[in-house]
Amino acid sequence: METLAKPYSAKISVKMKEPVAVLHIIKSLGRGGAEILLPETLSKHNKNKYRFHYIYFLPWKNQMVAQLEKEGGKVTCLSAKNNVEILCRVFQIAAYLKEHNIKLIHCHLPWAGIVGRIAGKMANIRVIYTEHCTWEIYNKLTRFFNKLSFSRQEKVIAVSADVAKSIKTNYGKSKPNVQVILNGINTEKFSNHITFSKDIKSELNIAANSIVIGTICVFRLQKRLDIWLQIAKDIHALLPSTFFIIVGDGQLKNEIQTKASEIGMKNYIHFAGLQTEIRPYLKAIDIFMMTSEFEGLPIALLEAMSMGCLPACTNAGGIADLIEDNVNGIVVPAADPMQLIDRLTECMQSPVKIMSMKKAARKTVTENFSLEKMVDELETIYDNVLN
Repeated sequence: METLAKPYSAKISVKMKEPVAVLHIIKSLGRGGAEILLPETLSKHNKNKYRFHYIYFLPWKNQMVAQLEKEGGKVTCLSAKNNVEILCRVFQIAAYLKEHNIKLIHCHLPWAGIVGRIAGKMANIRVIYTEHCTWEIYNKLTRFFNKLSFSRQEKVIAVSADVAKSIKTNYGKSKPNVQVILNGINTEKFSNHITFSKDIKSELNIAANSIVIGTICVFRLQKRLDIWLQIAKDIHALLPSTFFIIVGDGQLKNEIQTKASEIGMKNYIHFAGLQTEIRPYLKAIDIFMMTSEFEGLPIALLEAMSMGCLPACTNAGGIADLIEDNVNGIVVPAADPMQLIDRLTECMQSPVKIMSMKKAARKTVTENFSLEKMVDELETIYDNVLN
């Protein structure tokens, strides 16, 4: 009897391509706009294609660390007290690049950019950089070293057209190429339709129908919170049922809180301090007011608009491109923030107008500032730089 041969079978092993290692370098991982974006974008990145590492330097500013690690990021702090010490970490960064087979460095803000470019040069690894602010806000030394090392990178990302213009004006060279990628946020996460266990108005004994004006920021000079307080005081004098909330922390905290007490605001203003979960506060805030002298494209403002807050701001930086006056918010010249007093007191007499602009603010963000769009554009840059 003829024996039939068994069909030959062989296991074909397909080696999966390892994800490309990308290292983000940033000065701190506190709750600033640039820092907040890192865990948000990580949640949307293609982790089969990329694996992400993060180095930061200020150990006391670590609010974003847990969120990054939860999303699968590897976070390392190379402790440094100041910018000189950050520069001294360049050899540790270069060693990290080799140890973890990093293929691309993505730096944020000047001093992280400076040290990242040097480390990238030492390790022969390509560098890209995101500029979150206009150069005019930096001191002369920061601008000098930023400009000196600026050519040592493949690509620059600007968070707004105003930031891109500032780079062109101050740097003045055609390379590296600058591309605008607008900041994005998770509009599903930042939605006023979400119910929270924490009811801020109730906790603060604020009547449900009272208007709350608030802001979320780092207490820095550029925010001009002293002016913010004066505007709030004058509005309250005209509309005594208005309440105010400031969420955040920073070097000027004591100074600002002292001023609020000195001008007699303690009965109608609440300083919430630093908050990891800000959405309950945004849900309580009707009008998100900013009196900044300069800005890039503020993440906190986008989050507020996505939550249905009415923005009332100066036209600093990218804010001018974001808010159309009397359509999706109120915008006044950065040189004259006190105009917000008359503009807001007039607006607050018309609940219908407030509701219309709140809806328009939410629509602006959902249609133009989605996190998915931002991440797609970032990954396209990664692909182009690496290939």
